[in-house]
Amino acid sequence: MEQVTTEKLMADLRVVIGDAEALLKATAGQAGAKVDEVRARTEESIRAARARLEQAGAAGAHEIDAQVRANPWAAVGIAAGVGLVIGVLLSRK
Repeated sequence: MEQVTTEKLMADLRVVIGDAEALLKATAGQAGAKVDEVRARTEESIRAARARLEQAGAAGAHEIDAQVRANPWAAVGIAAGVGLVIGVLLSRK
């Protein structure tokens, strides 16, 4: 079974939001009280989901910042290792 990560969930939520916005645009010409009510609820749900995504992204950035500040040499070591791997891969051409 595939392991679900926070990044994957956030990416999936972004896709759902985009699809919902496209659906709202496609049905913009539809009329009726029920349609208007559903559109209003959907628009509010999309706004709330976007706000939560932005908050989650900011919280993740703050967590990374806190970890780097708590372990600066580990962060430097990881960055150097990634740079080394990228350098080796690029020099193989």
